[in-house]
Amino acid sequence: MNSVMQTYARFPVTLVKGEGARVFDSEGRGYLDFVSGIAVNTLGHAHPALVKAISEQAKTMLHCSNLYHIPKQIELAEKLTTLSGLDRAFFCNSGAEANEAAIKLARKFYYDQGSSRRTVISATQSFHGRLLSTLAATGQDKVKVGFDPLPPGFLHVPLNDIEALLSVINEQTAAILLEPLQGEGGVNLADMAYLQAVRKLCDEHGILLILDEVQTGIGRCGTMFAFEQASIRPDILTLAKGLGGGVPIGCMLAGETVAASFGPGTHGSTFGGNPLSCAAALAVLETIQKESLLQNVNEQSTGIREGFERFMSQFSFINEARGRGLLLGMACSVPAAPIVAKCMEKGLLVLSAGPDVVRLLPPLNISADEVDEAMGIMEGVLCEVESEIEVER
Repeated sequence: MNSVMQTYARFPVTLVKGEGARVFDSEGRGYLDFVSGIAVNTLGHAHPALVKAISEQAKTMLHCSNLYHIPKQIELAEKLTTLSGLDRAFFCNSGAEANEAAIKLARKFYYDQGSSRRTVISATQSFHGRLLSTLAATGQDKVKVGFDPLPPGFLHVPLNDIEALLSVINEQTAAILLEPLQGEGGVNLADMAYLQAVRKLCDEHGILLILDEVQTGIGRCGTMFAFEQASIRPDILTLAKGLGGGVPIGCMLAGETVAASFGPGTHGSTFGGNPLSCAAALAVLETIQKESLLQNVNEQSTGIREGFERFMSQFSFINEARGRGLLLGMACSVPAAPIVAKCMEKGLLVLSAGPDVVRLLPPLNISADEVDEAMGIMEGVLCEVESEIEVER
């Protein structure tokens, strides 16, 4: 009997090894990995630079309490603040924890000002984590069932609808929390003009802008952070997933004025920013730069999108190509789950984003040949699905 809690609907595959963009199961079968641990394995599997950083740090120190200064943590904070244009970093272990910290910081900031602002507005179809507060912030009812009462103080409006956002802003609004590109919610892209308008609204109304880049950050969208493409900067930024390349780490970044509200004793994390996770994150950031992976993301994104466009012309049930960089989705008029399962049977790992979107999240160092291989497998699968649809008719 498997003693692990059944919180995941797992595929009947046991993965035991990875190398580059490929993983191997317990039966020795290989798969091209276009899931990357759900946007986590930034450099693929067993990248030499990441393996070296982890092994060398393990020989020195795995963990050190945040009661003491940690050199790797300081170095990583300086790197991330320089890259983001924000001033201070708080480290934790996951995206949910980073978003929890962001919500707490926003509320504490207004508390310190003697303001009653506490409400956080986020988007429908958003996903911000599975802690009670981040569930409340998430704009999907299906993940909230059975966990009431959830913390109050959260509102949701449709993405890219500035009028809907305006209609709920009032003197209680503390922050607007958005994903520049909703991954879990269906690969829904926030328009650049919308993000710019939200930034302007926040400035005009004295509201903090929090951007959740847990899935979109660290090069996933073709720039280090997706917000750069809108020529804006948030007041608070959250990161996780790809930051550690597979080693758990989360981070919340904020400007100096806002960050000052987190003084000693206001928030913390036992494992946050430990030497091992910070060493891994530094190796990821250094490798992205050294191997010109942002350029590669944009080049390989073009190849995948061209494949999607071809599929749209070939298959009646493919409706739309979505996303940016290497966070891409293919919207279908049939359920995504059977397509995902058939791809796995043929040696390609992809995943869904909602009921009818097939999502691709390859590592940032994926090659053109591997993209071509993946598109070939997917085309064969879609041919099978088309044939099944014809039979049903």
